[in-house]
Amino acid sequence: MIGAEGQQLGIMSSREALKLAEEAELDLVKIAPTANPPVCKIVDYGKYKYEQLRKEKEAKKKQKVIEIKEIRLSPNIDTNDLNTKVGAARKFLAKGNKVKVTLRFRGREMAHMNNSKHILDDFAENLSDIAVVEKAPKVEGRSMTMFLTEKR
Repeated sequence: MIGAEGQQLGIMSSREALKLAEEAELDLVKIAPTANPPVCKIVDYGKYKYEQLRKEKEAKKKQKVIEIKEIRLSPNIDTNDLNTKVGAARKFLAKGNKVKVTLRFRGREMAHMNNSKHILDDFAENLSDIAVVEKAPKVEGRSMTMFLTEKR
């Protein structure tokens, strides 16, 4: 049992604790109901809930949401176009986002999927100074995907 000012009141029955809370004109709140014996505190419940919400909001502000940015390539991409896409990926990685590189195959390009893996390898090689391959290139349907994350 914890009092209204935060002082320890010791172990007592729930009836005694409820009587103390009513005398102080406050609420009896179970802080740790799973503990043995359960920990209760005499507080103003409305104020207690408000403080909890404020702590949660503060924690949410501090966390960073990592977005996944996608870059699409085709098997017959030229080197200059590839360098442009590498530059875009570099910007995304610098902002702390993950990059999903997708190599899309259309029509007859499907027959030469195994010859196009080098494009994704070159892409990863160009970004090797700031990025690391999180998921290696993998064929999924009509596309081959690879995930890159910033080096730590």
